[in-house]
Amino acid sequence: MKKILIPIVAVSALAATTVPALAQPWASINQRQANLDRRIDMGVRNGSLSRPEAMRLRGEFNQLIRLEANYRRGGLNAWERNDLDRRFDRLSAQIRIERRDRDYGYGYGPRPRY
Repeated sequence: MKKILIPIVAVSALAATTVPALAQPWASINQRQANLDRRIDMGVRNGSLSRPEAMRLRGEFNQLIRLEANYRRGGLNAWERNDLDRRFDRLSAQIRIERRDRDYGYGYGPRPRY
């Protein structure tokens, strides 16, 4: 009985540890999307993104969401995952550049802080 029980426990413990590891990439894509969305919103709120910049970045963000939905429809493979990561990295860099370019949209110079 012990000879049968030990392998069953070992296999079930191994399966329990691999399932969360497989679920992690799904969570990280959702976390990255939420982070990018939050950064665009913060840029609009604090004035570091002008309205045209925010609209362009939001459009690219929405295209990425649609692309991800298309990829997930057939199951997300490694190439699609890497493609999404690359695109998320590029959008993140664009947000960073646009937020730091001091293009405030309402004339010249920074907005006054009261």
